[in-house]
Amino acid sequence: MTYTFAPKQRFAKASGTNMRISTKSAEVICRVIRKKPLKRAKRLLNDLAGQKRGLGVKYYSKTVKQILELLESCEKNAEFLGLENNRLFVHASAHQGTSIRRRRRKAAFGSAMKNTNMEIMLIERGKDTRKITSAKKTETDKQIEKEHAAAKSEIEELKVKTAELKEKVGAAK
Repeated sequence: MTYTFAPKQRFAKASGTNMRISTKSAEVICRVIRKKPLKRAKRLLNDLAGQKRGLGVKYYSKTVKQILELLESCEKNAEFLGLENNRLFVHASAHQGTSIRRRRRKAAFGSAMKNTNMEIMLIERGKDTRKITSAKKTETDKQIEKEHAAAKSEIEELKVKTAELKEKVGAAK
């Protein structure tokens, strides 16, 4: 399945094909969580799943559980790619999946099964607020630290030698 667009920023993606949920309700939920920060979108989906909050008068519980699973998968992908968790924004979209027809004696009622193709992207936006920790330092940072430590030790040695020379000069007078 091709994605709706490829953002210019760094992103992580996850997709679900032929998910057994209503396309209509998936579109409603996608519209609600689109362009929201990851934390807020997850909180909304968890509230809908726990029936603490509703959209209109509906909870969309089956659809919400499937979308929440897909969102958590996408979050793991973002973590693996090294994206910063508090800068992630959600882009979600749902499209109709393949038509599957159930075989029934009376073919008219209830013969089509609901299938939905979904895609979720977490896009990294905003200013970079990452701090370099000792575990994540680059090779150049490590090399600079080594050179800095070597220069410090040379300075200390020079101080000791100058102190010795001053003592010898003082003793010679």
